[in-house]
Amino acid sequence: MPRMSAEERRESVVRAAMEEFGRGGYYGTSTEAIAKRVGVSQPYLFRLFPGKRAIFLAAADRCIQDTIRMFEEAAEGLEGEEALHAMATAYKAAIAEQPSRLMMQMQMFLAVAAAEQEGDREFGEAVRAGWMRLWDAVHVPLGAEVAGTTHFMAHGMLINCLVALGFPAGHRVWEGLHADPFQRGTGEPEA
Repeated sequence: MPRMSAEERRESVVRAAMEEFGRGGYYGTSTEAIAKRVGVSQPYLFRLFPGKRAIFLAAADRCIQDTIRMFEEAAEGLEGEEALHAMATAYKAAIAEQPSRLMMQMQMFLAVAAAEQEGDREFGEAVRAGWMRLWDAVHVPLGAEVAGTTHFMAHGMLINCLVALGFPAGHRVWEGLHADPFQRGTGEPEA
């Protein structure tokens, strides 16, 4: 088996970090757990990244990049409602098939809040910059209309919360959402 390059190993660390941080959060995840998942020593891990914070920020950036890429691929050549439905379908499939992506997103928000309580605004700025790239990636295909983008993102966040909390399909908490929870409307069930 050929040896991995440093870049390939770095990519392995980022993927492993997404899994570990998604499960344990920033403060509950050790660099030892990440190194073990990848199959490297902690000293090697720190040759690839200067510290735990850098690993977390790289994993957060990758999570956002993967989501942006998914939305771009889903909406390619589409606009407005067609783009909305394509991106919604892709997102629902992604969080069902890759729950670690959803959990990493949720952990990103918590880590920013905790860092900022400690006075570390730089950490939050890095994560917010990624989130703004995600906002922009959704905004343009939806027609660059703020209300539509806000609606789409708000539904996505509600779905994130309900899925993360483990509410099964069919539970009454889903009733206020349409059969297609990303569809715009009054919140009334579809006929």
